[in-house]
Amino acid sequence: MGIKSFQGIRKIVKKQFEAPILVADYMTTKLVTFRPDQSILEVMEKFAKHHISGGPVLDDNGFLVGIISEADCMKQISESRYFNQPILEKNVENFMTKNVETIPDDISIFDAAGIFAQHNRRRLPVMRNGILVGQISRKDIVIAALKLSGHNWK
Repeated sequence: MGIKSFQGIRKIVKKQFEAPILVADYMTTKLVTFRPDQSILEVMEKFAKHHISGGPVLDDNGFLVGIISEADCMKQISESRYFNQPILEKNVENFMTKNVETIPDDISIFDAAGIFAQHNRRRLPVMRNGILVGQISRKDIVIAALKLSGHNWK
C-alpha cells in the first residue's frame, strides 16, 4: 500500500534569480572630472596621478559638455612637437570630444556591451534624467560579465 500525502498538490515554483545586471550596478560614481578651461598639461597630470585614461568634461553648472581622453592628449603632444610650442598653451575645450555618446543608467550590461561593440569607445558617461551620474568602461562590463553565472544570461 502506498503512502498518501496530506499536503495536497504542490505548486511548482520556478526559482527567480535576480542578479545585478544594470549599468548602475557596475558604473563608477566617483569620477575625476575636467573643466573646458583646464590646460592639457593639468589633464595629463591627473591622468597619471589617478591612473585613468580619460574622463568627462563638465561646465560650471555641472553639465556634461565633452569627454577628454589620452588620445586627445596625444594630438596635443604631436602638434606641440610639430610646431615647437609648449604643451601648456592649449585648453581642454580645444581637444575634447564634444559630441559625446552617453548611456542611461537603467540599461543592462548586455545592452551596454552592444553599444561598446558598435562604437569605438573605451568609456561612456552614464546619465539619469540628463544628469551625469557615473561612467562605465569596457573593463567594467567585462568584470560584470565574469560575476554572472551562465544561468543569469538573458
